[in-house]
Amino acid sequence: MAQSFDREEQGDWRHLCVDMQRLFSEDTPWHVPWMARILPQVSAIAGRHAERSLFTRFITPEKAEDMPGAWVDYYRKWPMMTRAALPAEMLGLMPELARFVPPGRLFDKAVYSPWADGRLHPLLQAEGVRRLVMTGGETDVCVMAALLGAVDLGYHITLIKDGLCSGTDATHDDSLELLGSRFSVQVEILTAEAFLSRAG
Repeated sequence: MAQSFDREEQGDWRHLCVDMQRLFSEDTPWHVPWMARILPQVSAIAGRHAERSLFTRFITPEKAEDMPGAWVDYYRKWPMMTRAALPAEMLGLMPELARFVPPGRLFDKAVYSPWADGRLHPLLQAEGVRRLVMTGGETDVCVMAALLGAVDLGYHITLIKDGLCSGTDATHDDSLELLGSRFSVQVEILTAEAFLSRAG
């Protein structure tokens, strides 16, 4: 049976929209071609619940050497995506989503997971949040990292399957299959329409 979004049962919830940024939606080496296809569903949720929406942004370093360990090698592979080479505006949200901030909020991160630096969980706990409704990209990278960290921290997760995108269809589909089967107690998967009909 689908779980209720009643505050008394589930606590408060937030829409965690992962990395819907111009550096992924526009013509860059990291372009995710079908990010545009999920934008209407993400916009519908953010538009109806802007005050509950939290938008993460993947902020690249000024130069590769500013990052630790294997990240140095990563940005030596992608020097054109460092802040020294990338126009600053490309780190921003897609314009269609930027209009929801405020009341929506931004949360910047330097790695795949938004939990790594320890800031996000205390913020959400202070607000009584127990459920995260997740959209964004990529399903098999930053969304996966955000979701697994949230599961470890005890959050209930609602994945919006038509509000997620990846660079490849195969790994997107495989990720949803994995999460729906192996994490069925902690994770539910809904369409945007089904979620909005429940959330009001």
